[in-house]
Amino acid sequence: MIKVFYDGKCNLCAKEIDYYRRIAPAGFFYWQDITESAEELNKDGISTKEGLKFLHVKDNKGKLHVGVAAFVVIWSKLDMWRILARLVSFPLIRQIADWLYGVFAEWRFKRSEHCQVIDNK
Repeated sequence: MIKVFYDGKCNLCAKEIDYYRRIAPAGFFYWQDITESAEELNKDGISTKEGLKFLHVKDNKGKLHVGVAAFVVIWSKLDMWRILARLVSFPLIRQIADWLYGVFAEWRFKRSEHCQVIDNK
């Protein structure tokens, strides 16, 4: 089972994950809102702060994927998203997507009140 760790208090993140849940094959993904429990991520050495800042996915083999790589794992298993997963996997496109996601993730993290509470601990 693919485990998806996301920020459930972020409206944008929660809406996107809810959409993926609706279209995902049953029993294929485990969805973990880390604002409810970050225990499993913390066991893997990922801080709650990093978990809130970037999407994390643990694939069927136990490998952890972060950011765009995490999206690629999710998209590659969803019918209408497989093409995007392949497209984003091309090296130049991947570099651009990684940079854009990093900029967005930092911006979103700094604007989210619940993330600032974590950041200040």
